Amino acid sequence: MKNYRDLVPRQFLERLILLFGNKRLDEILEAFVTDRPTTFRVNCIKNSVDTISTTLKNCNIPVDSLSWISGGFKLLNTPLRELQDTEIYKNGEIYVQSLSSMIPALILDPKPDEKILDLTAAPGSKTTQIAALMKNSGQIIANDNSPIRIHKLKANLDMQGVTNTKVTNIAGQIFWQTYPEFFDKTLLDAPCSMEGRYSIKEPEESGEWSIKRIQSLADRQKWLLRSAVSATKSGGTIVYSTCTLSPEENEDVIAWILKKEKGAVVLEDIFISNLPLEDGLTRWKNREFGDEMKKTKRIAPSHDMEGFFIAKLKKIRPTIHCELPVSE
Repeated sequence: MKNYRDLVPRQFLERLILLFGNKRLDEILEAFVTDRPTTFRVNCIKNSVDTISTTLKNCNIPVDSLSWISGGFKLLNTPLRELQDTEIYKNGEIYVQSLSSMIPALILDPKPDEKILDLTAAPGSKTTQIAALMKNSGQIIANDNSPIRIHKLKANLDMQGVTNTKVTNIAGQIFWQTYPEFFDKTLLDAPCSMEGRYSIKEPEESGEWSIKRIQSLADRQKWLLRSAVSATKSGGTIVYSTCTLSPEENEDVIAWILKKEKGAVVLEDIFISNLPLEDGLTRWKNREFGDEMKKTKRIAPSHDMEGFFIAKLKKIRPTIHCELPVSE
């Protein structure tokens, strides 16, 4: 195995050793140079899994179906462009998406008659997946604070045939003021330092890594999560996810909201059949999170999957105690 230790920032390397230990470090670094296989899911708004499977076979496109997600596939020994040349791709009947990115919507488990918020939605991978799980019924609000990214979001929704979604352009931290305790379920796939998809070959794609950047993002994530909680009904579910490894952006954010909204939100267990997930950290450096944080889940970077973090929160009582207008 090639030594990649000199090709990542020194502080990042030290943190990886703390997270994974020396024994696992080289396999993590190997994942940072791996070209992961193309993975995609069937868009059941436009077609069925069986029909897509038959079409792929007729097009001589070899795939493996995924055991943990219905309609999920991995492309085998075939360039992405061959998949993109098919009519099912051009018509939005399938959606190319990384495996880790498919998990949050499954944990959210949206139902057809529910009101769902995707707080930081662009470019729409998870929004379109949620819409498909809802059978294109119920109501989704897909929000993003970037007008540029919203164009991509709207294009993806249109291509996938999504009609149950309204797009909004509101600062995420104050979104709850427009929709106080309105949603049955909320997804916050938070902007993060993207350590889980770090590329040794193209480090610029991961952004400039620094402790300062992590701390700045963590501060933003906390207030985005508080807004997500405030926008969700009592009895509702909030799923928080990132594609980073940083505990400051993951477990520490969850610990903060549990303290900030003490007694109003609790962690729930996460389980997906046939998909092994690692428990969240119970401590990081001098921070003690406690055994409850094992309910959060981590995915280590691998040859198939990006590094990821997921937490599921249940809101058990209201957190807003004043009257605010609700947008319709």
